[in-house]
Amino acid sequence: MIKRLFIALLAVCGGVAAADACTSLIAGPKATADGSVMITYAADSHNLYGELYNQPAADYAPGAMRKVVEWDTGRYLGEIPEVAHTYATIGNMNEHGLAIGESTWGGRPELEDKEGMIDYGSLIYITLQRAKTAREAIKIMTDLVAEYGYASSGESFSIADGKEVWIMELIGKGGKSRGAVWVACRVPDDCISGHANHSRIHRFPLNDKENCIYSPDVISFARSQGYFDGKDEEFSFSLAYAIADCGALRGCDGRVWAYFNRFNNSMESSLPWILAGEGEPMPLWVKPDKKVSVREMQWMMRDHFEDTPMDMTKDVGAGPYGVPYRWRPLTYKVDGVEYTHERAIATQQTAFSFVAQLRDKVPAAMKGVLWFGVDDTNTCVYVPVYNCVTKAPHCYEVGNGDMYHISWDAAFWAHNYVANQAYNRYSQMIPDIRRVQNGLEDAIEAAVKEAEKKARKMSDADARTMLVDLTNHWAEKSTRDFKALGDYLLVKYLDGNVKKEKDGEFEYSPDGMPVYPSFPGYDERYYRSIVKDAGDRLKVFTPAINEK
Repeated sequence: MIKRLFIALLAVCGGVAAADACTSLIAGPKATADGSVMITYAADSHNLYGELYNQPAADYAPGAMRKVVEWDTGRYLGEIPEVAHTYATIGNMNEHGLAIGESTWGGRPELEDKEGMIDYGSLIYITLQRAKTAREAIKIMTDLVAEYGYASSGESFSIADGKEVWIMELIGKGGKSRGAVWVACRVPDDCISGHANHSRIHRFPLNDKENCIYSPDVISFARSQGYFDGKDEEFSFSLAYAIADCGALRGCDGRVWAYFNRFNNSMESSLPWILAGEGEPMPLWVKPDKKVSVREMQWMMRDHFEDTPMDMTKDVGAGPYGVPYRWRPLTYKVDGVEYTHERAIATQQTAFSFVAQLRDKVPAAMKGVLWFGVDDTNTCVYVPVYNCVTKAPHCYEVGNGDMYHISWDAAFWAHNYVANQAYNRYSQMIPDIRRVQNGLEDAIEAAVKEAEKKARKMSDADARTMLVDLTNHWAEKSTRDFKALGDYLLVKYLDGNVKKEKDGEFEYSPDGMPVYPSFPGYDERYYRSIVKDAGDRLKVFTPAINEK
């Protein structure tokens, strides 16, 4: 049988604290309200800048070579031959409406190939330039790592076009032989799925080539390394190649569970797996009780386990303002016992995120919509970036600011300006943020509906021009509005006070002076925690002299 690597809940939760941790949620075309295929992606990294990459289409002469540079580090890995023609890409989507997301799960450390040439990031962006469909993408990705070697650790990929969506999981062979072992499963059209930094494919069908494909040695390699010794039909990719510790289950599968739980009422049965590593692994996909909309998918990316046993606003760690965030490190020891904070989908270190809405029977200019946002998903604004867009709006443009240099017309910095103020006084500020955020996203939704209605009646060229203009308008407007929102929050909540307002404006006295602010203080739970810790010292007393 597979040699399980599970470590109990109170043991080391290393998987929670991975430096780069991403979430990808999935919905098949019969599981969505509009019949589109959807995948999401949050690029969660403490040192990645939020911007929108793009590459124009290009033609290459025979013998042209492409440099491969590791996406995470900028390290030069080598060169591979270019193809005759590459497709235009915008973010993690290309001109044909193919989109790819990922999440890293590490896996067995001895399987990293130090001599591999293709890292996971390069694998995504090279493939987007070469493939039109999800199936083509899987073939290109697996051929590339077979020929040039895989330079990263274990990885899950969401690979989708307007017709279907696949999960592919892949890990190298540690230099023992070239290439990687992998398995790719098509998500049923009426189901939702996801992955979040832990391998999610356990047992898979061995004789369904239409819906499940895998490397020829995926099982035999595991046998040769001593990872598996059972019958082929008992083989679990995840248990063979990944490490199932507390962090992998609670901190990673837990995020997928939150998604499933939002749309399927039977997910309580998987809580023992998430909270204690007991029972059967969580299913790879479930059928939602109702179809999922684009807006619901966007809000799912803002989840902090609200109204679940892991609700991050309910314990004392949320502080006096119900803050659903915990600073790193996520694990800590008290009296020799190790504990963990929760790791939710929405997290402060997100560089950029998207909800990819991919459609089949629509004009070519709108086959794919990359609903794109920067910084924390909870406070971002998702802007529609169409597959016909070939140049990133200035506010998302590569080089407009970076992690060490503020640019106030960069969306990343405008959104950080808002979010980082809210982290200090969340319960007070979030209503103001939601007012602006919802106002923008409601207006964007209405504008998209009207524009797409017109695009169906236009020439392809005119439709492209209109949709590109729409993307640029809302990207720049949301950036300006969030900069203004950040200014407003700074003024309103300065020094722990709250400025008073009237008719949507800060209030002045009849003499033209600012009205005295209010002092909201803290919530009762926080006051009680202070009293419990230092009540005797802080108790109000009556001076004895007043009793004479």
